Amino acid sequence: MSALFSNFKLKDITLRNRIAIPPMCQYSAVDGLVNDWHRVHYATLARGGAGLVIVEATGVAPEGRITPACLGLWNDAQATELAKLAAAIKAGGAVPGIQIGHAGRKASANRPWEGDDHIADGDPRGWATLSPSAVAFGANLAKVPKAMTFEDIARVRDDFVAAAKRALDAGFEWLELHFAHGYLAQSFFSVHANQRTDQYGGDYAGRSRFLLETLAAVREVWPEHLPLTARFGVIEFDGCDEETLAESIDLSVAFRKAGLDMLNVSVGFSTLKANIPWAPAFLAPIAEKVRSATGMPVASSWGIDMPATAERVVAEHQMDLVMIGRAHLANPHWAYQAAKVLGVEKPSWVLPAPYAHWLERYSANV
Repeated sequence: MSALFSNFKLKDITLRNRIAIPPMCQYSAVDGLVNDWHRVHYATLARGGAGLVIVEATGVAPEGRITPACLGLWNDAQATELAKLAAAIKAGGAVPGIQIGHAGRKASANRPWEGDDHIADGDPRGWATLSPSAVAFGANLAKVPKAMTFEDIARVRDDFVAAAKRALDAGFEWLELHFAHGYLAQSFFSVHANQRTDQYGGDYAGRSRFLLETLAAVREVWPEHLPLTARFGVIEFDGCDEETLAESIDLSVAFRKAGLDMLNVSVGFSTLKANIPWAPAFLAPIAEKVRSATGMPVASSWGIDMPATAERVVAEHQMDLVMIGRAHLANPHWAYQAAKVLGVEKPSWVLPAPYAHWLERYSANV
């Protein structure tokens, strides 16, 4: 029996397997709106056999987008179009999820293939950025953000709540808060980005406050029977890993007490000083530590693109779900391939019938 292809139940949602497709920005929207690219992309991924498909990082406010081409969820027109994605994912047999977030000081950037840098001052496509402190990320993202006032903090927290409500109304059954990758929430927690001396900075409690308040506010409007999750950078690989991971685990415990149902373990990406030890499933031991310390289900990604690796990290209880990203871009039917490699009996069940019939019935003749 394959661990990877066992069902996974969280709250009232059951996934058909432990394979999840994480948020992968497409940078293809106009005014935050879904278009034909997104409709085809997400329907294709959902039909491929994964148990969960999470729509890419979706801005809770215009200034919260990474680029002008990112999806948004700050108005009803965007929600109406996103509802079509949720329906298509569900029709494909996967659970529809969405990640909502605010890019903070990394916002107002050009698309990766157009420079992956901050849009120049004076360019009408760009905008002023926000962060806990007026500290630029650096390198190609050199724009100095505005240090957020208390009013800014309250507004953005409310923006998360409003986006969560719209996501629910649009039919999404799995919500992920983007608390990672050097974006706004991660910046509040990071000593590299947060130099505040008020109640939203300084010690661990101050740096945790925005994340916990935002989680609590979203928890009030997101139904208890549906999974509420977060992607969180628990480590920076900046030479202070032991201290950072200890604080991150403490915060993850607090997340669970505040109503979080699952943690998607990632890297902080808050500093240019990071020396990340890229390797297959390099975050698996760290995810296992978080899982053990919190008693909360965990997922993770990064270098889990081989079926045997995905099977191992689930079978050894390092993760409850595996987030398979770029491998699904290369092969939207990665789940079918994995099932064949792992010897799962009758793997055609992971494919839509118009594909499964031909691939399975005539596979011996190909």
